[in-house]
Amino acid sequence: MASTYSFDIVSSYDQQELKNAVDQARREVGQRYDLKDTKTTIDEEPKKLTINTDTETSLRAVTDMLESKFVRRGLSLKILDYGEIEPASGGRVRQEIALKEGISDDIAKQISKRIRDEFKKVNAQIQGDSVRVQAKNKDDLQAVIAAFKDADYPVALQFVNYR
Repeated sequence: MASTYSFDIVSSYDQQELKNAVDQARREVGQRYDLKDTKTTIDEEPKKLTINTDTETSLRAVTDMLESKFVRRGLSLKILDYGEIEPASGGRVRQEIALKEGISDDIAKQISKRIRDEFKKVNAQIQGDSVRVQAKNKDDLQAVIAAFKDADYPVALQFVNYR
């Protein structure tokens, strides 16, 4: 039996679920009457999505549809970082959406400070873009998970490697 238990707080997303959500949105764009003749494209790159369409109204419709597909597939909307709406060739509009992954240093410091202040028997270490949380009691770790599930941070938090 281990003397200490631990888990990691990370911010990531499932690549396959993202691909499935984007594919569903592409199919729906081709089927919806209001978007059928707009020649809307959703391009997927490793760390960003690019939407190219006729008007800002159709752009809003596509982003709403994309967000609904993300929610249905269990992806957090906090991974989306919307860029500026920019004009594209042919009188069209384009918007790039960056996909955020990993916990920044500032947020990791906030998380570890909150753990130090609220949970005296728990240790937190920043390890790159994740935070390792350790304690001698599993109940203390579960209390930390419960507290952070209710917290509102600008990134989506997941709890992995629970040992």
